[in-house]
Amino acid sequence: MTGIIGKKIGMTQLFDDNGNRIAVTVVEAGPCTVTQVRTSETDGYAAVQLAFEDCKDKQLTKAELGHLKKAGLKHGKRHLVEFRDMADLKVGDTVTVDAFEDGQHVSVTGTSKGKGFQGTIKRHNFGRGPVTHGSHNIRQPGSIGASAYPSRVFKGKRMSGHMGDERVTQLGLRVIARDPENNLLLIKGAVPGAKNSVVIVKGN
Repeated sequence: MTGIIGKKIGMTQLFDDNGNRIAVTVVEAGPCTVTQVRTSETDGYAAVQLAFEDCKDKQLTKAELGHLKKAGLKHGKRHLVEFRDMADLKVGDTVTVDAFEDGQHVSVTGTSKGKGFQGTIKRHNFGRGPVTHGSHNIRQPGSIGASAYPSRVFKGKRMSGHMGDERVTQLGLRVIARDPENNLLLIKGAVPGAKNSVVIVKGN
């Protein structure tokens, strides 16, 4: 498995050899430095910790700075992510977009855009009520439970509330092209998150 941390730049379009237009998302991926290697013998599982995006040392705690300096980094890093089953890497190595191949299938994890407080029509795709004959139930959710029994609303009922701003993983994506000089991955389709948000790209 391959993995890398990146930042969503935005969307654009490419054209294939047949003139078909392909919508792609541009991700500034890496370079990511390996800051820790976990093994089954010492930690109970095998994983690699990658660091991404420089930041000022004063923005980190002393414990975080000590962890990064132990890995040989001179500057602070804003994001640390563990990836399972990434073999043949040791502390100090750098992971770039060269770890991926054109046409490779990947999954992208990010934080979806926050929508704020939304009603049931937008949040859960409910249908609306009638808008004529004096109806007062145009965009209301309708009945949410019985009266006498159980005399309460069951937990988990789909109702109005906070929408978005959740960790989302988009599967079935594909790498269309790479730009190693600028550390860019061009991924077919849309990926979760707003512009400049951090995303995690994993390939098989």
